Amino acid sequence: VKANMRAFAALLSTGSVITWGHPRYGGDSSEVQHLLIDVERIHPSKGGAFAAVLANGTVVTWGLPAYGGDSSAVQPLRNVRQVQATSG
Repeated sequence: VKANMRAFAALLSTGSVITWGHPRYGGDSSEVQHLLIDVERIHPSKGGAFAAVLANGTVVTWGLPAYGGDSSAVQPLRNVRQVQATSG
């Protein structure tokens, strides 16, 4: 289980993810749930977002855009091995 200031994300043994907590801070992953398949790692930002690295090397993000929850400007992210959040 990974957490940020106000939400949690759990990586299940099936490679899927469940989230809870404050919806805007990543506690609601319903908009990207269909993409959260074969997840290998979850990385929380210090503020209010999460990034998931999938087995195929792509990255899915959700949560507050100001904290990295919107990665559309740099998509598609491919062949990613690791993601690291900063503290601001």
